Amino acid sequence: MSIKKCRNHDAWFKVGVALEALKGERTVPELAAKCGVHPTMIYQWKRALLDGAFNTIETDSQVQAVA
Repeated sequence: MSIKKCRNHDAWFKVGVALEALKGERTVPELAAKCGVHPTMIYQWKRALLDGAFNTIETDSQVQAVA
């Protein structure tokens, strides 16, 4: 029985894969196989990227409303 060691991917890798997934040119399973990660990770990275972008826009709107 072999134990797989979890790899730590840097932020640029995660963002790049998430953006690639958002383009929709490949399915998430295809992209996962190409990048050597589990599809669930790509879904999580996509969600984190979209949530971060939404939070940034929401915060900017709140700042403009106060100003």
